Amino acid sequence: MPFRRDIGIDLGTANILAYVKGKGVILQEPSVVAIDTNTNEIRAIGSEARAMLGRTPGNIQAIRPLRDGVISDFKITERMLKYFIEKVCGKRRLFRPRVVVGIPSGATEVEKRAVEQAVLAAGGSNPVIVEEPVAAAIGAGIDITAPTGNMVIDIGGGTTDIAVLSLGGIVESISIKIAGDKFDEAIVRYMRKNHNVLIGERTAEDLKINIGAVHPSVEEKEIEIRGRDLLSGLPRSILVRSEEIRVSLQESIDTVINGVHAVLEKTPPELAADISDIGIYLTGGGALIPGLDILIEERIGVPVKIVEDAEMAVAIGTGKILDNVHLLMGSRKSYE
Repeated sequence: MPFRRDIGIDLGTANILAYVKGKGVILQEPSVVAIDTNTNEIRAIGSEARAMLGRTPGNIQAIRPLRDGVISDFKITERMLKYFIEKVCGKRRLFRPRVVVGIPSGATEVEKRAVEQAVLAAGGSNPVIVEEPVAAAIGAGIDITAPTGNMVIDIGGGTTDIAVLSLGGIVESISIKIAGDKFDEAIVRYMRKNHNVLIGERTAEDLKINIGAVHPSVEEKEIEIRGRDLLSGLPRSILVRSEEIRVSLQESIDTVINGVHAVLEKTPPELAADISDIGIYLTGGGALIPGLDILIEERIGVPVKIVEDAEMAVAIGTGKILDNVHLLMGSRKSYE
């Protein structure tokens, strides 16, 4: 039997990433579970379940048990976590794996407790819960223990976490429930309103990834997609351009940038000066939308850097914390 395998988990609304000590990120799969509603049996989890989204028969329901960064279905989340922990650690093991889990900075104590209970029920040991912007900063190689102000914007699937870090803790932060999933929903609404075509969330996500842009300077691209014509009810093909994605995402991106403004306004002057010199770090899958760094820099007036391996920053951070729990001071810092 194998010895204990320590793992770090980015428990994301859209994807779950697992970091194994000594190996790095070895698992990245969608947070999707397909269930047979007649028998309550799980038919598929992860990538296989995501392939069923929008394509399932009446008795098969493909669901996401996490919404807006928190657990919306405890039992399904527990079973999903158990599946992934066993996939990473194996079913036969002497010890429960030590687990570090990244969750949104705005999670309540009740929500944190739900994550702890889900990890325990799934076979993990008593988990260390870390706020995602802290994990993202550590994963990006930022020294958060220094008496220097660093701002991190982590755009995931369910939430955008904006935080100012110093001396090992969060000084100011905000968690906005507008991120990758809401971007997809905005694209669906735009296609419905402007093209009279209904598309699914998978198609919307493909549009975001393949031709998405939020700044006019980004190279214009176009792609043909198929959806259902709302007038005839029949399948119809349309050509979609990057500019249309930019327009559809404008309101959501404005909300994120307003959140950055709000956090900076509450940040102590000394730390705000540090951020002005150092710049803002952009992490998460949403950081990869072309032109987002340029737009934030223009609107905020502070340099913006997309960190290396932005999508995996939280998972990498949880892995680093496995060896350096002292990096977490546990309490928010006061500069009053």
